[in-house]
Amino acid sequence: MDSPLIEARDLQRSYDNGTVKALRGVSFTIAPGEFVSIMGPSGSGKSTLLHILGALDNGFDGNITIDGTDLRKLDEPERFRARVIGFVFQSFHLLPTLTAVENVQVPMFEMPWSASERRERAQSLLASLGLADRANHLPSKLSGGERQRVAIARSLANNPRLLLADEPTGNLDSTSAAKIIELLHEIHQRNNVTVIIVTHDPNVASHARRTLHMLDGRIVRETSNPAKT
Repeated sequence: MDSPLIEARDLQRSYDNGTVKALRGVSFTIAPGEFVSIMGPSGSGKSTLLHILGALDNGFDGNITIDGTDLRKLDEPERFRARVIGFVFQSFHLLPTLTAVENVQVPMFEMPWSASERRERAQSLLASLGLADRANHLPSKLSGGERQRVAIARSLANNPRLLLADEPTGNLDSTSAAKIIELLHEIHQRNNVTVIIVTHDPNVASHARRTLHMLDGRIVRETSNPAKT
């Protein structure tokens, strides 16, 4: 059996000198290649957990390793993020002055690739997501669904082992949202990348094979959907 890609033990996170407890002893493991959703209402701690998983927050107690790396001991978290983790955000976070193909190249500057290699890879990723003809458009000229597809292409720029999606359908209409979830499934199966989706939407969560349900900073239960792969 493969070792877990992610192993978290007794994660705790507080703010405001300990008066606000966002995480209260969260423990779980995620195997390589899993598709997992983390679901809970606003304030349940799921976004805090995502920030820790993404090596964006090291002010926590407890232990977490990703791909054998202890996140508490990272000397260069930005380099680790660039090489191991891809991010998809609710609000896209595309740079407004860069075209789609330029936005996709942003994470690649951590890699030893030439300018032509970066551009060729970015164009290939956009084409694989049906955006070949939109590569030179600014974000303001793209629809919400197209912007999220650019964000997904950017998240795949460096062949990550882990893809973290934070409410990836939150700013989309139902049709575009369904297409984005289908796309994430295709990427998961084609690239064998581990996908974690954080959501408050039961419909989105139901697309994962396993769901961790959070409430008041704890994982209160886990459900599975064996029909999903």
